[in-house]
Amino acid sequence: MEEVKLGGQGAIVSRMGLGCMGMSDYYGERNDEESTATLLRALELGITFLDTADLYGIGDNEELIGRVIAGRRKEVFLATKFGNVRRKDDPSYRAILGTPEYVHQACEASLKRLNVETIDLYYQHRVDPNVPIEDTVGAMSELVAQGKVRFLGLSEAGANTIRRAHAVHPITALQSEYSLWERSMEDEILPVLRELGIGFVPYSPLGRGMLSGKLTTTDEMPDTDFRKNSPRFQGEAFNKNLALVARLRLIAERKGITVSQLALAWVLAQGKDVVPIPGTKRRKYLEENAAAAEIMLSPSELQEIATAVPPEEVTGARYAEGGMKTVGL
Repeated sequence: MEEVKLGGQGAIVSRMGLGCMGMSDYYGERNDEESTATLLRALELGITFLDTADLYGIGDNEELIGRVIAGRRKEVFLATKFGNVRRKDDPSYRAILGTPEYVHQACEASLKRLNVETIDLYYQHRVDPNVPIEDTVGAMSELVAQGKVRFLGLSEAGANTIRRAHAVHPITALQSEYSLWERSMEDEILPVLRELGIGFVPYSPLGRGMLSGKLTTTDEMPDTDFRKNSPRFQGEAFNKNLALVARLRLIAERKGITVSQLALAWVLAQGKDVVPIPGTKRRKYLEENAAAAEIMLSPSELQEIATAVPPEEVTGARYAEGGMKTVGL
């Protein structure tokens, strides 16, 4: 797997990362044995950019990764996030917190769960609307000075917030949702990132599995799968979005690749400063995704793919109402 620069502060990462959220949360039943095997296979394939958060599994995901990378820390570029707060004693509890005190508290807890001395990339998972971004990033910069964190990132932040944060301490990466069916970053956010020399890390580059081409119904999803309540996976919206995937399938079949590989290759082609982190807890899909890094798309193919999924034809919001209030701040 090729390595590329992420942002302008010296971070070097694999061309594609691995999103680890689904190994512990949100996408149905866990299988720690298969997840462990998937993480180890990722390292074998050269996918060394691992992405987690204290939110995932309420700390369980960080602990899983910590166990797997023990003894192999130097091989891994490790990213985690803070700011979305849940509690073990009340999993339904939700809050966003970005106070300087909490920044330090959350980092110490993540370091302990990950069993590492330093986090390579530390993101604010969601912007706290009640705390000036200058205060939050100021505290994050103290972690850098203390050697506990190497690089700083934001997730789902708006353009003005990105500028203000970057003025306090250089931001290495923004992580936000981006794929063929979620292109809202293109008009304002991506130009700002490129102006400031900030890398872009798209999560859900396969549209939460919709762009895998493997979904035909949500009926078999367990109740613990959060997509059961996602607007784009509901009723007529789901059917309309499936029709867009059918267009991609025709292009993929003509090229002799899977729909997943086509969708990922399109994201990768948006620039070397775009480093997607498709998530999976299965080796089979990890290997399929990794192969997308070798697929070259011509300008005419890129245009055909983008035309097949016009943003205005994607049906439904990407989050329910509460979730949408936390993005773009």
